[in-house]
Amino acid sequence: MKKQITIDAKNKKLGRLASEAALALRGKTEADFLPYVKDLPRVTIKNVDLIAFSEKRLKESDFLRYSGYPGGLKKKTAFKVAESDKREVLRHAINGMLPKNKLRKVMLKNLTLEHGDE
Repeated sequence: MKKQITIDAKNKKLGRLASEAALALRGKTEADFLPYVKDLPRVTIKNVDLIAFSEKRLKESDFLRYSGYPGGLKKKTAFKVAESDKREVLRHAINGMLPKNKLRKVMLKNLTLEHGDE
């Protein structure tokens, strides 16, 4: 049976929240942590719309995509992404803090991001 972990994002900084969620997704908050185990906890983050973002930091950060073709680099600021959906900025931050291995996809599937006051 998977353990359910709920984190309230209200007035928390993006990086602190992302690192807390990454540790929980990995299972490091449990006493029986093993790095290769697939039975990882489910993490739900509530009130994602109420995260304390630093506007200056969002304008400096970039989201990059590359198609593989010459001139195929697409660039968006994190501020523009946050205007449409703040959950994507948080998901991107958590994704960068997880280990780069086969379990990364499994960990991200256990992440649920919910809008404000639900």
